[in-house]
Amino acid sequence: MGTILLGFFLFIVLINLLYFFGFFAFATAGIKNKLHPGKAVSVIICAKNEAENLRNFLPSILEQEYSQFEVIVINDASTDETLEVIEEFQAIDPRVKCVNVENNEAFWANKKYALTLGIKKARNNFLLFTDADCAPQSKNWISKMSQHFQPGISIVLGYGGYFKHTGSLLNKLIRFETLLTAIQYFSYARLGSPYMGVGRNLAYTSQLFYDLKGFASHLHLRSGDDDLFINEAATSENTAISFEIDSQTRSVPKNSFLEWFKQKKRHVSVAGNYKFKHRFLLGLFYASRLLFWVLFTTLLILRIFPEVVLAALGIKLLLEAFVYVKSAKKLDELDVVWLFPLLDLFLIFLQLAIFISNLISKPKHWK
Repeated sequence: MGTILLGFFLFIVLINLLYFFGFFAFATAGIKNKLHPGKAVSVIICAKNEAENLRNFLPSILEQEYSQFEVIVINDASTDETLEVIEEFQAIDPRVKCVNVENNEAFWANKKYALTLGIKKARNNFLLFTDADCAPQSKNWISKMSQHFQPGISIVLGYGGYFKHTGSLLNKLIRFETLLTAIQYFSYARLGSPYMGVGRNLAYTSQLFYDLKGFASHLHLRSGDDDLFINEAATSENTAISFEIDSQTRSVPKNSFLEWFKQKKRHVSVAGNYKFKHRFLLGLFYASRLLFWVLFTTLLILRIFPEVVLAALGIKLLLEAFVYVKSAKKLDELDVVWLFPLLDLFLIFLQLAIFISNLISKPKHWK
């Protein structure tokens, strides 16, 4: 019985190692600078009760060193001063365009409806999306993201990280989870099977949006304006990734565990609508990580080949450390890597809690 249990454990270890070998696709990726396309870009921001964030972060969009862009700011039925703030910026900068969305019975609190109205307002084919609480990390953000719109490329996946708060364990956990997610979606894209992007930093063409009839296939779902659209639209041929520092954005992280937990519930709730191959691969990745620790603990407690079990742990951690360090250097997240064994273990059980919670009660609104 002990030999069978050990054999199953080593099989799970192998699955874990294969995933992280796959993540080499991003961890070892180089940056290829391309000739700037000089295309006109529409930056699109959907804002719901974001008056303060717009005051703080919209200037960093308007300060971009790019000659041809407009900023479409959507007031999604806000109850604070969001509309007034947008109009203030519009009065002083003609590049700012306002789309005012009021709730209606058919599309109550539906971000996809608001985004669709914003996209229809855009004058340009190249659309660059971010959130109201996001700030580009350089004045070349639009330039670096849009340079990937070469012939045949209609989607650009960027990195949307979070601001660092020194000494906050929650902040490190949030940023580590964001790092791991980015490693996955960048690696899958590099391997020819893109499956998601994040709305904090994402670009695609309006032509692609209209060709797919927008969010029509998942308009009934409250979440998924970014990842479900990319899951449906992205292919190995039409998708590029942009991860250099100048192309990144940072946004304000949640400052309470409960708020972050609710945010992750919204994100996870749409994963069941991904293509089958992506659901299978992502599910296997999570299951193999959970089973590793369950079997590892069981084998050590039963003292079944403890030397082999500990050696397997060491090999796994060394491979993961290589991937995390190389990836974190690219994404400026090195300070969270040193805690990765503990943070990774916590995330596994957090994901289990989110899965169970979503079975009981799924989130209904984007805010």
